[in-house]
Amino acid sequence: MNDATQQTQDQTVYRSGFVAVVGRPNVGKSTLINALIGTQVAIASSRPETTRKAIRGILTTDHAQIVLVDTPGIHRPRTLLGQRLNDVVDESLADVDAIAFLLPADQEIGPGDKRILSRLRAEFATKRDDGSFSWKVPLIAIVTKIDELDREQLIAKLIQINEFADFTDIVPVSALQHDNLAEVRNVLIDNMPEGPQMYPADQITEERPEDTIAELVRGAFLEELDDELPHSLAVVVDSIEYPEDNETGEAYDGKVEVIVSIYVERDSQKPIIIGKGAEHLVRVKKKLRTPVNRIVGRKAKLDLHVKVAKGWQSDPKQLERLGF
Repeated sequence: MNDATQQTQDQTVYRSGFVAVVGRPNVGKSTLINALIGTQVAIASSRPETTRKAIRGILTTDHAQIVLVDTPGIHRPRTLLGQRLNDVVDESLADVDAIAFLLPADQEIGPGDKRILSRLRAEFATKRDDGSFSWKVPLIAIVTKIDELDREQLIAKLIQINEFADFTDIVPVSALQHDNLAEVRNVLIDNMPEGPQMYPADQITEERPEDTIAELVRGAFLEELDDELPHSLAVVVDSIEYPEDNETGEAYDGKVEVIVSIYVERDSQKPIIIGKGAEHLVRVKKKLRTPVNRIVGRKAKLDLHVKVAKGWQSDPKQLERLGF
């Protein structure tokens, strides 16, 4: 068979599967997923441990569909919430077809990376007689934040990462600068098994609208308040109410009311969230107007309420009520 025939056959093969995106907290997992999908499906924040759920971003091309599972950063849990986050990682890894291990170019390989690697080896690899590992699924190193290094530094970094583990492939990328994103996409597709399209072509996430809006609100507060913000912030969308004509029950043109509860752990944290003259609430509403309108499909009014759920991070009942 000549190369041209082989190429044509390869192009008609449809590939699909799940990719777990793993890495230490704050290595750019959400930023990469959002860049690959082309819109925000996961919170990207400069604060570590921002992701709390295994958000699934769906990337569809003419010949492939990849479901990207954004795992919360693997870390040593300090609270019951932390333990639940690690459990979410376990569930996310259970049935994946490939693993994208993110390693930031501007940081040294550290104990956190080694801990993740040993965890992945325990689940997805068998040790050969010579001490190397045979992987059950492709393990792809994605070297993020390459815009922080010059060419020589980057080459040295890639050599170091190559020695760190038996990677199937190593791809450098800057998701923020959209540098080499197409290569990341192609490598992930090449490593997917043959399989059918699992979701409609226009679907980009598996999240319910309520979950997506809750994540957007939490992300907006993370950016708005930066260091002041208590890490113990949980957001729940209580309801999305479409206006109806009371007499006929038919929907009429009016704003959709999105009612959101924002939970903190202590009374003293409420004013931090609200801000002087409710300035933080006003700015977050303004920032999210367009994305929320898009999610609900028409103009929406975001109704934010700040509440106290004392010590929720270590209370099983409250964790459950808040969706963890």
